[in-house]
Amino acid sequence: MEQAIEKKPVHIYIPYAILVTALLSFLIIAVNKVELKPFEMEYPAEAFIAPGFDLPSLSGGTVDLKNYRGKVVFINFWATWCATCKVEMPSMQKVYDRFKDQGLEMLTISVDKDQSLIQPFMDEYQLTFPVLLDPESSVAKKDYKTTGVPETFIVNKHGIIVHKAIGPRDWATDDAMAAFAQLVAQS
Repeated sequence: MEQAIEKKPVHIYIPYAILVTALLSFLIIAVNKVELKPFEMEYPAEAFIAPGFDLPSLSGGTVDLKNYRGKVVFINFWATWCATCKVEMPSMQKVYDRFKDQGLEMLTISVDKDQSLIQPFMDEYQLTFPVLLDPESSVAKKDYKTTGVPETFIVNKHGIIVHKAIGPRDWATDDAMAAFAQLVAQS
Protein backbone atom coordinates (compact mmCIF):
# COMPACT_ATOMS: atom_id res chain seq x y z
CA MET A 1 0.00 0.00 0.00
CA GLU A 2 1.38 3.41 -0.96
CA GLN A 3 1.77 6.07 1.63
CA ALA A 4 0.53 9.52 0.86
CA ILE A 5 3.29 12.11 0.72
CA GLU A 6 2.46 15.10 2.77
CA LYS A 7 2.95 18.33 0.83
CA LYS A 8 4.09 21.30 2.85
CA PRO A 9 2.73 24.73 1.98
CA VAL A 10 5.10 26.86 -0.07
CA HIS A 11 5.06 29.72 2.45
CA ILE A 12 7.06 27.55 4.90
CA TYR A 13 10.11 27.88 2.60
CA ILE A 14 10.04 31.69 2.38
CA PRO A 15 12.28 32.32 5.44
CA TYR A 16 14.86 29.92 4.01
CA ALA A 17 14.76 31.64 0.63
CA ILE A 18 15.27 35.02 2.31
CA LEU A 19 18.23 33.67 4.30
CA VAL A 20 19.86 32.17 1.21
CA THR A 21 19.32 35.40 -0.74
CA ALA A 22 20.85 37.46 2.08
CA LEU A 23 23.89 35.18 2.29
CA LEU A 24 24.43 35.29 -1.47
CA SER A 25 24.09 39.08 -1.47
CA PHE A 26 26.67 39.38 1.29
CA LEU A 27 29.05 37.13 -0.65
CA ILE A 28 28.65 39.18 -3.83
CA ILE A 29 29.25 42.43 -1.96
CA ALA A 30 32.31 41.00 -0.22
CA VAL A 31 33.81 39.82 -3.51
CA ASN A 32 33.22 43.16 -5.23
CA LYS A 33 34.62 45.23 -2.35
CA VAL A 34 38.08 43.77 -2.57
CA GLU A 35 40.65 46.05 -1.02
CA LEU A 36 43.36 46.75 -3.55
CA LYS A 37 46.90 46.16 -2.43
CA PRO A 38 49.38 48.96 -3.04
CA PHE A 39 51.81 48.59 -5.94
CA GLU A 40 55.42 48.75 -4.90
CA MET A 41 58.31 48.22 -7.27
CA GLU A 42 59.68 44.97 -5.91
CA TYR A 43 62.25 43.10 -7.92
CA PRO A 44 62.00 39.32 -7.92
CA ALA A 45 64.76 37.41 -6.16
CA GLU A 46 65.97 36.23 -9.54
CA ALA A 47 65.24 38.47 -12.50
CA PHE A 48 64.31 36.61 -15.64
CA ILE A 49 63.46 37.39 -19.22
CA ALA A 50 59.74 37.58 -19.95
CA PRO A 51 58.67 34.53 -21.96
CA GLY A 52 57.86 35.46 -25.54
CA PHE A 53 54.43 35.04 -27.06
CA ASP A 54 52.60 35.71 -30.29
CA LEU A 55 48.86 36.09 -29.61
CA PRO A 56 45.84 37.23 -31.60
CA SER A 57 44.51 40.66 -30.74
CA LEU A 58 40.86 41.48 -30.08
CA SER A 59 41.19 44.28 -32.65
CA GLY A 60 42.64 41.92 -35.29
CA GLY A 61 46.10 40.75 -36.24
CA THR A 62 48.62 39.29 -33.84
CA VAL A 63 50.95 40.77 -31.26
CA ASP A 64 54.47 39.45 -30.69
CA LEU A 65 56.07 40.45 -27.39
CA LYS A 66 59.53 40.71 -28.95
CA ASN A 67 58.34 43.75 -30.92
CA TYR A 68 58.07 45.69 -27.64
CA ARG A 69 61.73 45.47 -26.61
CA GLY A 70 62.81 48.98 -25.64
CA LYS A 71 59.43 49.70 -23.98
CA VAL A 72 58.11 49.01 -20.51
CA VAL A 73 55.40 46.37 -20.92
CA PHE A 74 52.53 45.89 -18.49
CA ILE A 75 51.24 42.33 -19.04
CA ASN A 76 47.98 41.51 -17.27
CA PHE A 77 46.12 38.18 -17.41
CA TRP A 78 42.39 38.60 -16.76
CA ALA A 79 38.85 37.43 -17.59
CA THR A 80 35.44 39.07 -17.91
CA TRP A 81 33.99 36.81 -15.18
CA CYS A 82 36.70 37.84 -12.67
CA ALA A 83 35.28 40.26 -10.06
CA THR A 84 38.71 41.40 -8.85
CA CYS A 85 39.80 42.10 -12.43
CA LYS A 86 36.91 44.55 -12.71
CA VAL A 87 38.12 46.22 -9.52
CA GLU A 88 41.67 46.90 -10.75
CA MET A 89 40.98 47.78 -14.39
CA PRO A 90 40.02 51.44 -13.87
CA SER A 91 43.44 52.04 -12.28
CA MET A 92 45.10 50.20 -15.18
CA GLN A 93 43.33 52.53 -17.59
CA LYS A 94 44.77 55.53 -15.70
CA VAL A 95 48.30 54.11 -16.04
CA TYR A 96 47.72 53.43 -19.73
CA ASP A 97 46.37 56.94 -20.37
CA ARG A 98 49.29 58.58 -18.57
CA PHE A 99 52.19 56.53 -19.96
CA LYS A 100 51.11 55.13 -23.35
CA ASP A 101 52.94 57.94 -25.17
CA GLN A 102 55.98 57.79 -22.88
CA GLY A 103 57.29 54.29 -23.61
CA LEU A 104 54.83 52.04 -21.76
CA GLU A 105 52.75 49.42 -23.55
CA MET A 106 49.88 47.65 -21.84
CA LEU A 107 49.10 44.16 -23.09
CA THR A 108 46.12 42.67 -21.32
CA ILE A 109 45.57 39.00 -22.06
CA SER A 110 42.04 37.68 -21.71
CA VAL A 111 41.69 34.00 -20.87
CA ASP A 112 37.96 34.04 -21.66
CA LYS A 113 36.79 31.07 -23.70
CA ASP A 114 33.75 33.03 -24.93
CA GLN A 115 35.43 35.89 -26.77
CA SER A 116 32.10 37.52 -27.62
CA LEU A 117 31.97 38.80 -24.02
CA ILE A 118 35.22 40.77 -24.20
CA GLN A 119 34.32 43.82 -26.33
CA PRO A 120 31.05 44.51 -24.44
CA PHE A 121 33.07 44.29 -21.21
CA MET A 122 35.65 46.76 -22.56
CA ASP A 123 32.87 49.11 -23.65
CA GLU A 124 31.01 48.88 -20.32
CA TYR A 125 34.12 49.81 -18.31
CA GLN A 126 35.39 52.31 -20.93
CA LEU A 127 38.72 50.51 -21.34
CA THR A 128 40.88 51.37 -24.33
CA PHE A 129 44.07 49.39 -23.79
CA PRO A 130 44.91 46.48 -26.12
CA VAL A 131 43.46 43.04 -25.44
CA LEU A 132 45.13 39.82 -26.56
CA LEU A 133 43.39 36.45 -26.61
CA ASP A 134 44.54 33.30 -24.81
CA PRO A 135 41.32 31.26 -24.51
CA GLU A 136 43.14 28.02 -23.74
CA SER A 137 45.38 29.79 -21.17
CA SER A 138 48.41 28.31 -22.88
CA VAL A 139 50.57 31.42 -22.48
CA ALA A 140 49.11 32.13 -19.03
CA LYS A 141 49.64 28.66 -17.58
CA LYS A 142 52.54 27.22 -19.56
CA ASP A 143 54.75 30.24 -20.13
CA TYR A 144 53.89 32.58 -17.25
CA LYS A 145 52.87 29.92 -14.71
CA THR A 146 49.85 31.89 -13.54
CA THR A 147 47.71 30.48 -10.78
CA GLY A 148 44.60 32.52 -11.57
CA VAL A 149 43.44 35.97 -12.58
CA PRO A 150 44.33 38.74 -12.29
CA GLU A 151 48.08 38.32 -12.45
CA THR A 152 50.35 41.08 -13.72
CA PHE A 153 53.94 41.16 -14.89
CA ILE A 154 55.86 44.42 -15.33
CA VAL A 155 58.64 44.02 -17.90
CA ASN A 156 61.42 46.60 -18.23
CA LYS A 157 62.85 47.91 -21.50
CA HIS A 158 65.36 45.05 -21.61
CA GLY A 159 62.66 42.38 -21.46
CA ILE A 160 63.25 41.48 -17.80
CA ILE A 161 60.31 40.94 -15.45
CA VAL A 162 60.86 43.41 -12.62
CA HIS A 163 57.54 42.97 -10.80
CA LYS A 164 54.90 40.26 -10.49
CA ALA A 165 51.54 40.86 -8.82
CA ILE A 166 49.14 38.08 -7.93
CA GLY A 167 45.68 39.49 -7.37
CA PRO A 168 44.34 43.00 -7.88
CA ARG A 169 46.30 46.19 -7.26
CA ASP A 170 45.61 49.90 -7.31
CA TRP A 171 48.01 50.74 -10.13
CA ALA A 172 47.23 54.46 -10.06
CA THR A 173 48.48 55.45 -6.60
CA ASP A 174 51.08 58.22 -6.39
CA ASP A 175 53.79 55.67 -5.52
CA ALA A 176 52.83 53.39 -8.41
CA MET A 177 52.78 56.28 -10.88
CA ALA A 178 56.22 57.32 -9.64
CA ALA A 179 57.49 53.76 -10.12
CA PHE A 180 56.16 53.69 -13.70
CA ALA A 181 57.66 57.13 -14.40
CA GLN A 182 61.02 55.83 -13.16
CA LEU A 183 60.77 52.71 -15.34
CA VAL A 184 59.92 54.58 -18.54
CA ALA A 185 62.70 57.12 -17.86
CA GLN A 186 65.38 54.42 -17.54
CA SER A 187 67.45 53.62 -20.62
